[in-house]
Amino acid sequence: MDFAQSERSRDYLERLRAFIADEVTPVEQQLRAARRTAGEGRRDIDAAERWAVSPEFRELQRKARAEGLWNLFLPDAELGAGLSNVDYAPLAEEMGRSPFASAVFNCDAPDTGNMEVLYHYGSAAQKEKWLRPLLDGEIRSAFCMTEPEVASSDATNMAATAVVEGDEIVLNGRKWWSTGVGHPDCKVLIFMGLTDPEAHKYQRHSMVLVPFDTPGVKVERMLPTMGFFDEPSGHGEVSFTDVRLPLDAVIAGPGRGFEIAQGRLGPGRIHHCMRLVGLAEHTLELACRRGLERTAFGKPIINLGGNRERIADAR
Repeated sequence: MDFAQSERSRDYLERLRAFIADEVTPVEQQLRAARRTAGEGRRDIDAAERWAVSPEFRELQRKARAEGLWNLFLPDAELGAGLSNVDYAPLAEEMGRSPFASAVFNCDAPDTGNMEVLYHYGSAAQKEKWLRPLLDGEIRSAFCMTEPEVASSDATNMAATAVVEGDEIVLNGRKWWSTGVGHPDCKVLIFMGLTDPEAHKYQRHSMVLVPFDTPGVKVERMLPTMGFFDEPSGHGEVSFTDVRLPLDAVIAGPGRGFEIAQGRLGPGRIHHCMRLVGLAEHTLELACRRGLERTAFGKPIINLGGNRERIADAR
């Protein structure tokens, strides 16, 4: 397979790199400090302030969109950059070097995956109501699949239900590690639930678009990972109690959930991996720089102990 980067991809990469250096990096420390302060759990910070999106960040998004560095993940030349996964991968790697860059360019999870779901499987009405404002960065979204009581990376274990009753779909269950539910702009959830337990195991589930303010939807708590809440997006535990929606809220129809999940995970996993490669490269560069600049016992610390070997192992 040819993994050579196209001319268009190289052009996007140069522009992306310049934008991050000129616009994102100068304010990154300020944004980091704001997150760190919020993450310390200070009691004098109210919930609205902890989970607010800074005006500096929104200005970065405005500039990125004006520069045409927007929705780069979507392989549609009209709605996104029209790049293949091979061409997008280096861009995802570059964005991964900063914890904020992906979101600045509207290329952050879980919205990218949710937008791809709507793009490939959504109806015209669903696209108009939810895809368009997501592409415009007007709203954010969350994906509700993982459950606390079962090994739900295997969707066939899923216990939450999405049952068809007449012209409605009724949702019940509990989800957690639902990324995005803490964001103040989160307006829609994609819920995956069991619809027909007697069907073929890959045709039992449905995915449903749930407006965040629907009665019966409740964020029970936000969940920390390694002591951090990842404001302003976060990961939450969400309960669904007799949540009733019209049947047209189901994506692609009942029983298509497993198919949609696999379609969503394909590019999503590549995007995640490339962002993490970028983060790892940046971290390794910082380690090398620190090793060369810091001295102890009369020599750079990279020459002490097994530090060169550690750098080599990291590579």
